[in-house]
Amino acid sequence: MTAQIPTQQSVSASEMLEKIRQQFDNAPYPRVPIEKSPKDDANLLYFHNLTTSYYLRNQQVIDLKGKVILDAGCGTGYKTLILALANPEARIVGIDFSEESVRLAEKRLQFHGVDNVEFHVLLLEDLPKLGINFDYINCDDVLYLLEDATTGLQAMKSVLTPEGIIRANLHSSLQRANFFRAQKLFKFMGLMDNNPEEMELGIVRDIMKALKDGVLIKTQTWNPRSETENEAILANHMLVGDKGFTIPEFFAILRGAGLEFISMVNWMQWDVMELFKEPDNLPAYVAMCLPDLSDQEKLHLFELIHPNQRLLDLWCGHPEQGHSFTPIVEWTDSDWQNSKAYLHPQLKTPKFREDLTACVTELRAFPISQHLPLIEPVVSIDSAMAICLLRLLEQPQPIMALVENWKQIRPLDPITLKPIEHEQAFNLIQQMLLRLEGLGYVMLERQA
Repeated sequence: MTAQIPTQQSVSASEMLEKIRQQFDNAPYPRVPIEKSPKDDANLLYFHNLTTSYYLRNQQVIDLKGKVILDAGCGTGYKTLILALANPEARIVGIDFSEESVRLAEKRLQFHGVDNVEFHVLLLEDLPKLGINFDYINCDDVLYLLEDATTGLQAMKSVLTPEGIIRANLHSSLQRANFFRAQKLFKFMGLMDNNPEEMELGIVRDIMKALKDGVLIKTQTWNPRSETENEAILANHMLVGDKGFTIPEFFAILRGAGLEFISMVNWMQWDVMELFKEPDNLPAYVAMCLPDLSDQEKLHLFELIHPNQRLLDLWCGHPEQGHSFTPIVEWTDSDWQNSKAYLHPQLKTPKFREDLTACVTELRAFPISQHLPLIEPVVSIDSAMAICLLRLLEQPQPIMALVENWKQIRPLDPITLKPIEHEQAFNLIQQMLLRLEGLGYVMLERQA
């Protein structure tokens, strides 16, 4: 059988680049309808808002006015639209090497009336030709297609401002192992020698349909979408140039590019402790070793135990450019007394205000996670505590102003009916803000 099936031809780097370009010209990605808007997708806007990553790195809230953001490998512009809506005061630039993709991106942004965006047909390595320095670079679903991810990161680093941040990701070799096996299968069959088109897609469907339902390549990679949507196959089973990586390999690439790890983008879903039934009662060996592990080692441990993430998605930047700060859990009373609280800008929506006001008025707990579902469990706060968020909707508040406001709202201790002590009110506000800050809803900034 081997002799009858053509094997994949070896191709040069330039030929592979051209094959990838042809694939995205023929099947632009992502295939999101032009009219679809992400304006109500709070999570997408949250992670694409520069405020989020900047705060994680510096424990400071950034002013977005005048900031310049790059969407590197913008495709059909859906992520560019998200960036524009999440950072309305910034200038957005999108680049892609597929002319057809850029044409659709321009059409998308025009449809939505967004005018703070410009597009260029450009290779990643040619970024310096733009003559623009960027405060934030979004490079989503791009690096794993490059012959050398390090070179791609170096190109972005060369146009990154000193305190700028890059969001970059690579495919997980552990999570996508079955799809990489499928790609090897179809390369072996010669179906990826040229850019996959309707004939090759039809052959793949015929093969999968003919296989028994219990055959692993079918049970592990095939689903109803693959039966009808070409994109489902092209983005998985026949993605030209696709490669997978592990966390140690990604960190080595960062070091090779001279970049510093900041955080995983979806950092709340990379907590090793959450993989155990009883995080407070870990096996002795794990409890002994875990505190001494580096960030890289903890993330690698997670992916070895539970490789559930398609993308190894992280933020990085120039080394040693992050501001030094004291973790909030280590703040003294003096630190708290000289700090401000900010509501994350993605919560400042009419719907949030409406629901928050209703809960405060009706003395109901406020389910804040319905407006920003960053974690699975429902997160609610007491209606009286929610009043503090009403103040933050208007503007950032000094912590002590929130304490005084609380003393007016709850002047009496509900148990003793005596006037509430200042220290008691201070501790209540402190605990509420600690919880909300840890969940990503509130940002706390110590004043100089």
